[in-house]
Amino acid sequence: MEEKSKVYYTNMHTKFGDSLQQKLARLMRKAGIGSIDFQDKFAAIKIHFGERGNLAFLRPNYARTVADAVKELGGKPFLTDCNTLYVGGRKNALEHLDTANLNGFTPVQTGCQVLIADGLKGTDEVLVPVEGGEYVKEAKIGRAVMDADVVISLTHFKCHEAEGIGGAIKNVGMGCGSRAGKMEMHNAGKPYVQQELCIGCGQCTRVCAHGAAVVENHKASINEDKCVGCGRCIGVCPKDAVTSKLDEAEEILNKKTVEYAWAVLHNRPQFHVSLVVDVSPYCDCHAENDLPIVPNIGMFASFDPVALDQACADAVLSRDILPGSCLYGKVKRGDDYFTALFPNCHWHTIIEHGKKMGLGTDQYELVEVK
Repeated sequence: MEEKSKVYYTNMHTKFGDSLQQKLARLMRKAGIGSIDFQDKFAAIKIHFGERGNLAFLRPNYARTVADAVKELGGKPFLTDCNTLYVGGRKNALEHLDTANLNGFTPVQTGCQVLIADGLKGTDEVLVPVEGGEYVKEAKIGRAVMDADVVISLTHFKCHEAEGIGGAIKNVGMGCGSRAGKMEMHNAGKPYVQQELCIGCGQCTRVCAHGAAVVENHKASINEDKCVGCGRCIGVCPKDAVTSKLDEAEEILNKKTVEYAWAVLHNRPQFHVSLVVDVSPYCDCHAENDLPIVPNIGMFASFDPVALDQACADAVLSRDILPGSCLYGKVKRGDDYFTALFPNCHWHTIIEHGKKMGLGTDQYELVEVK
C-alpha cells in the first residue's frame, strides 16, 4: 500500500485573541517547517502578487507570517515571482515591482524584500536539466529561485482557465519559469510578430543567437525553421509585438508545468502552504476577479505538493456552490466543478504526472490543527 503524505489543515474560524495569522504560524509549526535548516539560508517564498485590478490574490499579511517564521528559524526570506508572458502589469521587473507595491507587497508590510526572479526583462534564467521529462528536457527557471537555498510556495488555491486548478504545483512550475520558460509551457510552436505593433527597431534581431528574427521593410518576422523557441525576442521587444501563440493543448501544458516544478523542487529543501480562500473561477493574472465559487475553507500545509493539491481540490469539491457565483444552479455537490468551468482543463493530469515525476503522492492523511 502506498504510504500517505501528511497534509495539515486549519479552518478560517477564529476565537477572541487568536488571529488567522497566528493560526497560520501554528499550522506551519505543526506541519514541520522547523525541521528545515534555515540558518543563514536564503529562502525563496514563491507567491503571486496579483494583477492590477484583481482583488482575489492573497493578502500580504499572510506573506508576512511566512517570512517571520523563516526569520525566527534563522533564515533570510524574500518574496519572489517571475515576469509574465502576457502583456499586463507584471511583464518586466519594474512594472512587476510597481504592481507588487500597489497590492501591498512592500518590505514594511511583509517584513522582507521582493525579488523578481528572472530579472529586468525576464531573461535572467538558469537552464535546469529535467530527468525523465516527457516534454521538457531543460527548464528555464528564474535565477533568483535557483540561487535560493530553500523554496517555499505560498499559494492561493483557485480555479484556472487552462490548467483547471491553480495549486502549489502550478504556483511553482509556471510561476518560476522565465518568460522563455512560460513560452515553452504555453506554446506548441514558435513565437510570432504582430505586424501592426512592430516598429522595426531590430531589438529582436540583436538578441537572437540563431538568426531567426529578421527585419525587412521596417517590420520584423520570425523564421520558424531557424527559431529554437528560446523566447528572448519576447523579452526585449519594447512594443510587445513578439508574442506566443498560446496554442499548447491543456493536457500537455499541465505536464510541462509539472516538469518545470520538478526542475525547481528536485533534491531541494521545500515547504508548501496553500490557502483555499476566495476560490475565484480564474487565475489572479486577470485584471479582475469574479465571485468565489465556494465559501472560504481553510489553510493547508505539507512537504508534498501533490498531496497538497489533491487535498485542496478535494476540499473545494466537498463544498456547496455559493449562490450568485458563476456555477450556481449549474452543478451539484459531487460534480467536478473545475471541469464544469473549463471542460478541456485536464486538471487530474497535474496530479498524475506529479506522481509520475516523483513530486509526491495523491494519497494523504489530513491532520487538523486547532
